Amino acid sequence: MPDFDPAKIMAVLAKHKVQCVYIGGSAAALQGSPIPTEDVDIVPAADKDNWVRLSAALKELDAKVRAVELDEPLPFDHDADSLALSRIWNLTTRFGDLDITQVPAGTQGYDDLKRDALDMEVAGVRICVASLADIVRSKEAAGRDKDRRALPVLRELLAMQLREKTGRPPAGPRPSRKKSD
Repeated sequence: MPDFDPAKIMAVLAKHKVQCVYIGGSAAALQGSPIPTEDVDIVPAADKDNWVRLSAALKELDAKVRAVELDEPLPFDHDADSLALSRIWNLTTRFGDLDITQVPAGTQGYDDLKRDALDMEVAGVRICVASLADIVRSKEAAGRDKDRRALPVLRELLAMQLREKTGRPPAGPRPSRKKSD
């Protein structure tokens, strides 16, 4: 298994001008999440030219299909049309795992995520990162055990972001107070 280097995956995608929004654990980590992640998750723009650029980037990354039940990843021959056919690709690259999802749980895909995404710089590369609120929304909808375990930390991080932005705590139920006699 290759050493995980998300910045190098991001650099190759940027070099090929792949339009995508980063989501999942790696996007949360870029926003301060302490939860370790072992892959990069992206949601690509779903137009033909972008699929062409993504295919070229995947070839440079030497992407292969990641199959958990197998010891070795499977060869991956692809082009723009074949990439667009699947809703999810779980891949491994020479810099670590890369998951490509067209419509992550709880979202409507690229345009939905792009609306509130953050423009960030990682190792000299400009990338588009899903908002923490959208990451939380997606993890809530996915409902996997690993997502449920991450949600309390991500919700607290989101609350901290909102407090910093507005200067007050997020709206929500207030703790009840006992009347003193």
